[in-house]
Amino acid sequence: MIGPLARWTSTFSPASLCAAVLVALAAATPAHAQAEKYELDSLDRWKKVADIDPASEEAQLLAARRALVNHEPARAKNLINAFLDRYPLSRFRADALLIRGDALRESDDEYGALFDYEEICRRYASSSTFVPALERELEIANAYADGLHRKFFGTFRWVDASEDAQELLIRVQERLPGSELAERACMRLADFYFDRREMLMAAEAYSIFIENFPRSAKVSKARLRLIYSYLAGFRGPEYDASGLLEARAKLRSLQALQPGLAQQVGADSILVRIEESEAAKFLSTASWYLEVNDPISAELFIRRLVQRHPRSVATLEAMRIIPSVLTRLPKSVIDDGPDYRALRKQLLQIEWDQMPAPDAMQDAMEHPEKTPAAGESK
Repeated sequence: MIGPLARWTSTFSPASLCAAVLVALAAATPAHAQAEKYELDSLDRWKKVADIDPASEEAQLLAARRALVNHEPARAKNLINAFLDRYPLSRFRADALLIRGDALRESDDEYGALFDYEEICRRYASSSTFVPALERELEIANAYADGLHRKFFGTFRWVDASEDAQELLIRVQERLPGSELAERACMRLADFYFDRREMLMAAEAYSIFIENFPRSAKVSKARLRLIYSYLAGFRGPEYDASGLLEARAKLRSLQALQPGLAQQVGADSILVRIEESEAAKFLSTASWYLEVNDPISAELFIRRLVQRHPRSVATLEAMRIIPSVLTRLPKSVIDDGPDYRALRKQLLQIEWDQMPAPDAMQDAMEHPEKTPAAGESK
């Protein structure tokens, strides 16, 4: 959260900033004296350019800014309220709204300040206050995303503001696409979903970040978080496995684009885990078809399992149960399928009518790399 002076100084051009500094320096002068306006010349020297009429709109705004710098947010807000009542169509309305928004934030009413910032963003997108207003909204969104609650009718902070955080982070990206502010907002939104374990939303947000900001310094983080989001979104063999396929594709892309980073995070071992999880999905589906008395579909998934993941633990388990499956199949299906007898003997080292010993089965599952793959010789 930036301080009042930093918020004030980031709002104005050098010319208006110089004028505001002058007003602060002139605080000790008589009230009826005119304010003086200074600008920096080409040699960075202060140069007087004009006197400001104390009764003018600009002078009244400067008085409100001075109150804000002096840590008097209530007075600044009252001055701006009077200014907006007196000059509802003033050309300085956007500046007045920004000052009042900053005064409300200084008074610990950031939610009320959002209404002023929103009016600037919606009605004064071409003004110099547009970007500062978006910066303020991003700061408030970050605070809400970090767990800050909104006040309940101006009393205690009881109201969850997570939805407000999401909405603000999305608006910043929509209103200033491709900017540094949009980049920060996009990454913060993705991290927000990731921290809350909303992995599908996190994966989508990180994917958008990679697409919109491919040259960002944080693109490597986004690629890794995208892979982790897909992996974490897989809840087990009984559920949808599309996230595993996406994670595998992204990992292979990472190995091609950033081989050093892929090696650092252990991409090969993660790919092995993905293969095992996908194989378990095939076996789980085959088991479900057996339970509903559809052995033909069960054999089809076992066939795919053997072809795609011949070294997996799931394949060993499938070879253990395949004799009981084939007894329920018509001869045409058996003749069209692979040679399960040879595969079972090759993988489990037993005859067709034998059941593997528990110790041998356990050893085969713990060390599948020692078992020749389907189609390989011993």
